[in-house]
Amino acid sequence: MTSRPTPAQLPTDIEVVNVGLPLFADALRAQGRPVDQLDWRIPAGGDPELLAALTTLLGRHAARIDAANAEVFRRLDTGVPVWTGVATALDVLPDVGPRTLLHCGPAIEWPDVADPLRRSMRAATVAEGWAADVAEADTLLRTGSIRLEPANQHATVVPMATALGPSMPVLVVDNQDGGTRAFSAINQGSGEVAWFGRETDAAIARLRFLRDVAGPLLATAVESSGPVDLLSLAAQGLAMGDDVHMRTQASTNLLIRHLLPQLVAATGQQAVEFARFLSGDHLFFLNLAMAAAKSLTMWAEQVGGSSIVTTMARNGTTFGVRLAGSPAWLLAEAPEIGDALYNPGHGPGSGARDIGDSAVLELIGLGGAAAAGSPAVAAFLGGTMAGAAEVTENMTDLCHGTSSRFKLPTLDMRGTPVGVDARLVAKLGVTPQVNTGILHVSDGSGQVGAGVATAPLQCFTDAVFDLARRLG
Repeated sequence: MTSRPTPAQLPTDIEVVNVGLPLFADALRAQGRPVDQLDWRIPAGGDPELLAALTTLLGRHAARIDAANAEVFRRLDTGVPVWTGVATALDVLPDVGPRTLLHCGPAIEWPDVADPLRRSMRAATVAEGWAADVAEADTLLRTGSIRLEPANQHATVVPMATALGPSMPVLVVDNQDGGTRAFSAINQGSGEVAWFGRETDAAIARLRFLRDVAGPLLATAVESSGPVDLLSLAAQGLAMGDDVHMRTQASTNLLIRHLLPQLVAATGQQAVEFARFLSGDHLFFLNLAMAAAKSLTMWAEQVGGSSIVTTMARNGTTFGVRLAGSPAWLLAEAPEIGDALYNPGHGPGSGARDIGDSAVLELIGLGGAAAAGSPAVAAFLGGTMAGAAEVTENMTDLCHGTSSRFKLPTLDMRGTPVGVDARLVAKLGVTPQVNTGILHVSDGSGQVGAGVATAPLQCFTDAVFDLARRLG
């Protein structure tokens, strides 16, 4: 007599790991069952040419690239940039001609310049004394009488729609370990200012104030105080709620405290005027942090054969990246700013595309990489710290390692991600997110909001193809 098989016993408790469509995981959660959703995607989006390039870079050339990346990461993570002085741009940037404006992002011709940057360039042209008014400045710029060059080409980084003329003061930052020196303009503050795309009389007056008053006073203060370790201040600011990009209040306050004895020693009405300006400029530290980051990426650029991004900049029209060891710019259209909060009366239709060199901060572990520690950034990401933490986690997936100096109290003192690897970006199809302000697209009213921009994928995939070609 044949015995009957024992009936199969279905488990009464089910725990599921779902791979693929999250719809299935949602259905299980709705039934009260434990489920983990695995965020899996087809590598490189299934693009056969990109997969072939990645196979080479993650296979045959992997050891060589990984060694280069380790050295790039070391330089980004351990260099010590210090603020050493303030000088006139023409004096320390010898390759800048007497009728040249430096601008943010990749190279661009006047017909393609975004409206906020055009207005800033006109304001700078008047402040330089090359034109009597913005109408004459427009003519000079439109006819090519004034040369336009990327600030990055001259070891300089400028935020938002800044246009830097040769008579303007620049902050001098030295990375003594790497022997690199970088520069940035003095932050213009808020209100009617050219870096927000304003070309009013007040905006032009602010540029002249920075040249004639703020520059000399800061030069004296730094000379008296001695070199200032900028990233030490940034690390403290990070623990106090800064991301050191969108929000730099804490870092700025720490810097002012450091300079306070020198600033108090200054006398006269101009000193009072400068103190009033400085007390109201909560983003003053931003430009210094950018120059510090630039000094590190310049050191990292000297390493050949790396897949780590050492330039990430935008001019309001194009978004560009460069890899360590390569002079080539890989370009894509500058993105619109998705996760954003707008001033009353403004919305997505009001905002210009992403602009400025400040994305250099995301490359060294600040900005979007440090979003998880900043409640101010969380306000733009659904209003929760979980949303901010997700930005940092996404950056971690794209980076070579984590910082030894920038720690996040909200993530158990984990280091922020450092060293964006173009191979990982292309493989995952996920790009860095950049904390940024939003300027009005066309009417010259200035800043209309702030938010988080997502970098375009195309320039990173092109960087992968370029590296594959260079390595054979």
